[in-house]
Amino acid sequence: MKRIRWFWAVVSVALIVVGCGNDDDGGDTGSPAAPAPGDAELVIGSVMPETGALAFLGQPMIVSIDLAVQDIQAAGGNVRLLTGDTATDPDVAPETVNRLVGEGAHAIVGAAASGVSQSFIQTLYDAQIPQCSPSNTSPSFSTQENAAYYFRTVAPDQAVALILANIVAADGATNVAIPARADDWGNALAELMAQNFDELGVGYQVIFYDEDATSFDPTVAAIENMSPDAVVLVSFVEGVQIIRGLLEGGVPPSAMYGSDGIYDRGLAELVDPDNPNVIDGFVAIAAGGSDEYSIRLGALTDGDVIYGGQAYDCVIVLALAALAAGTTDGPSIVDQVHAVTSGGQKCVAYAECAGLMADGVDIDYDGVSGPLELDDVGDPGYGRYLIAEFIDGVLTVTASQDADLADLG
Repeated sequence: MKRIRWFWAVVSVALIVVGCGNDDDGGDTGSPAAPAPGDAELVIGSVMPETGALAFLGQPMIVSIDLAVQDIQAAGGNVRLLTGDTATDPDVAPETVNRLVGEGAHAIVGAAASGVSQSFIQTLYDAQIPQCSPSNTSPSFSTQENAAYYFRTVAPDQAVALILANIVAADGATNVAIPARADDWGNALAELMAQNFDELGVGYQVIFYDEDATSFDPTVAAIENMSPDAVVLVSFVEGVQIIRGLLEGGVPPSAMYGSDGIYDRGLAELVDPDNPNVIDGFVAIAAGGSDEYSIRLGALTDGDVIYGGQAYDCVIVLALAALAAGTTDGPSIVDQVHAVTSGGQKCVAYAECAGLMADGVDIDYDGVSGPLELDDVGDPGYGRYLIAEFIDGVLTVTASQDADLADLG
């Protein structure tokens, strides 16, 4: 048996209790009505991957953004949503962002990919427009100067790299191949994986590749030349071609692991549509949310929940920050992001938090993705991760693990 399995029941339960986790209008139930953020309407622009290499990640985030807007409106908040497609393409996304800003967006939620966010972060910095990403995990955003209007609700890759490296090491690997995209996200995550394997005493080799290559045969050949006992893919959808090549070369799926970029419930069908069990044993890890929210979201997305809680929290934090600021002015909103997510009285829904604010209470919003505790550079201090394995052709969540970033140094 490859590993001891911890069973986490929420996602599977979500498909059984479709009628339990979501009321008809998507709003919070049993919460007091909340005041609107002043008289001004907060316009939020969503730039998500409706198409492209990360389209499979888009649905839970897109649905969650809409749910958050519904919940705010149901509680009396004055917010409106504009939407656009990034196509997971740094050449397309800036045009979408420019359109949304031109249509009046005061804040942007997105993009899904770190490299795509990098393609327009300078534009938003220059325009002083807040940006929140639910799924950018590259450490670069924590230190770059033009991220002054940027924050995120997902922890940087330090957490996922440590958890994934520990899983691979616990499974007994001693010689690990790490094929990685040669972009901002791939470089950063591969480097962090290497650092963790160094500390664990596990041998490895990082093999960078051009994600736009016409053939990944050289990458597969480089992996096979290592004779690895484990392969950790730092890939998007192009990883499908690498997996096919590895399978043809005799590498079993039980020796393969994937990060969030390839956490796709349809991965087996992409690898071989005629063999649903083709990658049974493949393990992937991605950020998740609370059990309660996973049930609510999973009922609307056929069980897809990754990054959904983080997307929901982006919208709620922006709305609460605008309410605290009393304006839709970008710098004023950003100045309140840290304040509404740390240090005050705990609250867990927009209506509850806004009601407390109306009474003059300093709040600390704990989101559906966990206690955010955003720091002064806009990074959360906490992350929750889902660990899943393909079993009988289905990507099945077998564990969840929480990470306190303070413990990672």
